[in-house]
Amino acid sequence: MAAGATVLIVEDDADMAETIRVILESKDYQVISAASKDEGLEKVRTERPALILLDIMMPEGTEGFHFVWELRRDPDAEVRDIPIIVVSALHETTNLRFYPDQSDDTYQAGEYLPVQDFVDKPLDPADLLSRVERLLSGTET
Repeated sequence: MAAGATVLIVEDDADMAETIRVILESKDYQVISAASKDEGLEKVRTERPALILLDIMMPEGTEGFHFVWELRRDPDAEVRDIPIIVVSALHETTNLRFYPDQSDDTYQAGEYLPVQDFVDKPLDPADLLSRVERLLSGTET
């Protein structure tokens, strides 16, 4: 399923979205993009991507969080269960930590933000491709 799979990028920074597009297209992924939470949710429902790469901080604030919570409540299981990789500078710019494989005194792994992976900006193209491939091939750990 990996090669040729459709990946949705939800990212308000046009330069970052283009950078991610180039990285993904170098491995033959089909790429669509959205610049806001609402546009992203619309494209998820109409395009049915295999994977979503999601920024957190967008023009309206923490739109990425709201995107995740709305998507995970969608009545359509095919939409609700699309894997998400958060691609954000959030860990670089705040003390908040949202890794899906770690827990703390309040939340278990994946409980607070139900996503499959988290990639910090600035991006390492090889690392991003490895994570995308792992999720799309069904070999996530």
